[in-house]
Amino acid sequence: MNNYDWMKGYSFLDFAREIGKCITVNYMMAKDSVKRRLNGEAQDGMSFTEFTYQLLQGYDFLHLYQEKNCRLQLGGSDQWGNITTGTELIRRKLGGENEAFALTCPLITKSDGKKFGKTEKGNIWLDRTRTSPYQFYQFWLNVGDEDAERYIKIFTSLDKATIDAIIEEHKQDPGRRVLQKKLAEEVTTMVHSREDLELAVEASNILFGKATKESLVKLDEQTLLDVFSGVPQFEVSRSLFEGEGVKAVDLVAEHSQCFASKGEMRKLTQGGGVSINKEKLTAFDQLLTSADLLDEKYLLVQQGKKKYFLIIAK
Repeated sequence: MNNYDWMKGYSFLDFAREIGKCITVNYMMAKDSVKRRLNGEAQDGMSFTEFTYQLLQGYDFLHLYQEKNCRLQLGGSDQWGNITTGTELIRRKLGGENEAFALTCPLITKSDGKKFGKTEKGNIWLDRTRTSPYQFYQFWLNVGDEDAERYIKIFTSLDKATIDAIIEEHKQDPGRRVLQKKLAEEVTTMVHSREDLELAVEASNILFGKATKESLVKLDEQTLLDVFSGVPQFEVSRSLFEGEGVKAVDLVAEHSQCFASKGEMRKLTQGGGVSINKEKLTAFDQLLTSADLLDEKYLLVQQGKKKYFLIIAK
């Protein structure tokens, strides 16, 4: 439910008179979250909005208790103070015979100590339109050893014996990252699907392993952009690919800056060091047409084994 639905008609004066008088400042000051902020955890102190937030959340509990028979509020351990303010407000506003309950669990944090939350940077979403399955898979694959050991116990349904065996195998050879791979496999399959997992693994291999043009063609546009988000990108006119097309050497050294010069490109091509869409370029002046574009828009240029460029036709 959206708490704006019941807060939008509430004036500040009405809230202060009807709700503010039920909870004392002493009660609010006793909350650990408030004491930590006032004792120097935050350099800039605590704003009035932050201080009174527990009243707003407490009122949400009161409203849902009265209107929806909501008796229990669950949350992370950082919400304990706000939730118990709600149980106290219900008792003081409606009478001691009205019981409401709070249940919290330890807050799950990332390696930098920050929580998984929609207001945090670098977080991940379950919604594939916000975090693609590839990005989702990569997140779990790249967590540190300590985090991976915690997360596999929290976020998967694997039994203890299996988890212990994976952790032990990982410790024997951390470089293989068997712990992270199993974590990423289990969570990606659970949240998305086995098919999405397989596509994410295949997409990962495009940059770091052996892949073919068929692997590229399978990628949807968003995954393609996710995979190559960190490589140099160049925009060129789509008209270059129309008709007979454009010579590869002109495209990569004149219309874009994939290569410093045409001479460099010719030399590398003769040595088998240039690929277009994961296929070796056999002639430096090979014509490239719109049929070569991935998703009718992209062209992947590879120089050597690990140097990539993405050309975008607009």
